[in-house]
Amino acid sequence: MAATHAKRVLILALMGLAAVNLFTGAPLLAIWVGAQVQGDAGGLSTTAVLTVVVVMALLCSGLVWGLGRMGAAYDALTGRAAARRQTTWMKPFNSGPAHSSSGGLSALDKVLIGAVVLAGLGFEAWFFLLAGSSLGSA
Repeated sequence: MAATHAKRVLILALMGLAAVNLFTGAPLLAIWVGAQVQGDAGGLSTTAVLTVVVVMALLCSGLVWGLGRMGAAYDALTGRAAARRQTTWMKPFNSGPAHSSSGGLSALDKVLIGAVVLAGLGFEAWFFLLAGSSLGSA
């Protein structure tokens, strides 16, 4: 019982870390790699920009894949049935409401919602408190 609880807490912590890194770690690492490719050359090169795009795509794809795996592992630990994922545009019109029959939001959904809210609040705090005015003083 305690081992299962510890596994659930660990998976939730890892999901939170991965979700926050979608907004922070992946872009920062991609920009750093692009800066290393750019080197000391003056101006921005197409190679550096392409490197940033490719590295960020790979990192975000890996994080999303890992989040999916961790969400499935958490659901298996809690005994939640694996729901079939189907995009809205693929559902027939007469299928009824789009509500999940599995009983609400999964832990992965809650972690991702929390990460998005945290990122939005962080952006607002930066924009209104730290960024300063771009209008200048008249």
